[in-house]
Amino acid sequence: MNRTALETLLADVAAGALSPADAFDRLRHFPGEDLGFAHLDHHRGLRQGHPEVIFCQGKLVEHILAICERLHAVNGKFLGTRATRDQAEAVVARFPATRWDPAGRTLYCPGATPVAARGAPLLIVTAGTSDLPVAAEAAVVAEAWGARVERLTDVGVAGLHRVLAASEQLRRAGAIIVVAGMEGALPSVVGGLVDCPVIAVPTSVGYGASFGGLAALLGMLNSCAAGVTVVNIDNGFGAAVAAARIVTRGVE
Repeated sequence: MNRTALETLLADVAAGALSPADAFDRLRHFPGEDLGFAHLDHHRGLRQGHPEVIFCQGKLVEHILAICERLHAVNGKFLGTRATRDQAEAVVARFPATRWDPAGRTLYCPGATPVAARGAPLLIVTAGTSDLPVAAEAAVVAEAWGARVERLTDVGVAGLHRVLAASEQLRRAGAIIVVAGMEGALPSVVGGLVDCPVIAVPTSVGYGASFGGLAALLGMLNSCAAGVTVVNIDNGFGAAVAAARIVTRGVE
C-alpha cells in the first residue's frame, strides 16, 4: 500500500464508487500482517516510498513464496535480494513475471505498472569484473526505486586512464555508487572528480590481506576525497536505496 493507492481508495469511498465495507476489506492487513514466521510491514510503502524487501538468504523456499504472495497481493509487486537459484526457480514458477538476476541474486516482480525512471542519472561504477555481482544487486534495487541507472564497468585504479576517459559521464551523474575490492582506492579517485554524492561499496574481493573486504572498507572510510560515504561490505542494496533516494527525491 503506497500513498497513491491509499489516496485512490479514499477518493473512491468519498465518491461512492467503493463501499466502506469493501475499503475495510482491502485494508484488512494494514499496517501489518502476521504470517507466523514473519510479520510483514505493509505500512512501509507509505513511510519510505517502497514496500518491504525480502532478504532471501537463509529463508525456506516455502516461506519466501508465502511472503511473495502476500506482498504481491497488497502491493502488486515484490523485490527480493540474496536469493539462491532454488529459491528463484520456485518464485519464477509461481510468478512468471519475476526477473531473476543470477549475478546480483535478485528477484524483482515489477507489477503491471513498472516504476518509471526519473531524476538525474545514478551511475554505478565498478573497479573490476569481480565486483559486478554487488553492482548488479545495486542496479536492480535502484531501478526498483525509480532511479535512472547507468553503468561504468572495469575502470579500477590499475588503469587510471579508464576512469579519466569517462569524466563526462561521471560529471552528469546525480549520484554515484562506486563498487571496489582489493585496496578500495577507486571511490577516492571518483570523489575527487565530481561534485555529486559518492557512495562507496567495499567488496569481499581480493587476496588474503584484503581480509574479506575489510581492507577496502577501511581504505574507503579513510578517503581524503570530500563527499564520499561508505556502506558495509558487499552491501549493494544499502548503497542503491540511499543513492536512489538522492536522485529521485522531489522529482515527479
